[in-house]
Amino acid sequence: MPLEAFTRPLSISATSTTAIHPPPRRLSNGLPALVPRKRLTPPENPLPAQETRTLVLPPSIDAISFSEPSRRILSSRDHELFTKSPCYSLVLAFVFSLSEACADTKISSMLLGTQPPIIQSILTILSSISTQVERNPPKDQGASRFGNPAFRDFFDAVSACLGLYHEGLGGPTPEAMLEASTYLQHSLGSRARIDYGSGHELNFILWLLCLNRLSLLPPSTFPALALVVFPRYICLLRKIQSTYYLEPAGSHGVWGLDDYNFLPFLFGASQLLHHPYIRPLSVHNEIILEEEGDEYMYLDMVRWTMATKSVKGLKWTQPMLDDISGAKNWEKVEQGMRRMFVKEVLGKLPVMQHFLFGSLIPAEDGMGLAELQVNGIQESEAENTGHVEAPGHVHRDDDAWADCCGIKIPSAVAAAQEAQKRGRGEVFRRVPFD
Repeated sequence: MPLEAFTRPLSISATSTTAIHPPPRRLSNGLPALVPRKRLTPPENPLPAQETRTLVLPPSIDAISFSEPSRRILSSRDHELFTKSPCYSLVLAFVFSLSEACADTKISSMLLGTQPPIIQSILTILSSISTQVERNPPKDQGASRFGNPAFRDFFDAVSACLGLYHEGLGGPTPEAMLEASTYLQHSLGSRARIDYGSGHELNFILWLLCLNRLSLLPPSTFPALALVVFPRYICLLRKIQSTYYLEPAGSHGVWGLDDYNFLPFLFGASQLLHHPYIRPLSVHNEIILEEEGDEYMYLDMVRWTMATKSVKGLKWTQPMLDDISGAKNWEKVEQGMRRMFVKEVLGKLPVMQHFLFGSLIPAEDGMGLAELQVNGIQESEAENTGHVEAPGHVHRDDDAWADCCGIKIPSAVAAAQEAQKRGRGEVFRRVPFD
């Protein structure tokens, strides 16, 4: 073969070149077109925003026929009638008016010496009840963390003095003050079950509402009620809980807002609405809790909760409070507390079945009557031997509980008190995976 055959360049056609090495693909042709992402609207809260309703004027005393308050919510139908009644609107208006009255206000701004005489008289009543705790010491029951039976002696001692306590309030008639005093009596806890919950706390607010209906507590006293009287009541109940180990009534455990109270969180969030530096996340700052806890009820409740738990860390003991601390501002927290009060307190039949109705806080026509005898035992007698959940449902055992009503829940306050007695009250137990 001639040498030119090896040195001559090969002649390759354009068609064959394309078949061997096709041109690279334009990857941009396969990408989807860039379209601005639509901003997703946050899901709407199924519960409507709770605005403060207008508080109606007190009725004429001459038009009221006073009576002893009694339970009227005995079924789901009764509860539904209540939520659509003027009484329901009255309770909401009063509670939210108290919340608005303490907006952006410290507790220390309410000087005791400048308060009207009716506020001083109420504080005197709470002080007198506190002395009854000292006169009725708890009974020795070992290291038990359940309710101390001495609470019943304390409850009876307070009940015997209710008439004397209310003489200094200047009520229109003894019958009127007798009706109002029933709510104060039931704000201290359950004598039969030796427990305390948000329903008993609500009874204290209803006591103040009764005094408002009797024209003894005009709206001008609402700031003092929320920032002077109510914190004093919370301190009194803490003393009672620490002495008699009151059990949580229907507690949600760690999944609840608190074992005993709700309204301090609502009023406390209102206090912090526009605070310059305290944010919802500040509840994790122990320095802020220590320095500002005496001024703001919300911080005081978190501080007290942490002091009565045997496990350190809000995310373990009260995860709901931990979740709420991630809110953007206190307006979100306060509005959420309003919704929660409507749903978890007034909207829960187990809580509202113990709601008391009288002439000052009237029930709707067609609601049940608790005066009906239950197996031949009046409700007052059943209260001493057990508790009535519905007609025909009375417990007579010494424990006052049965399987149908769940199990008794020991008091976290009692656990902290017993730990202090054993000399290790400041030691927190870590959860295993923390």
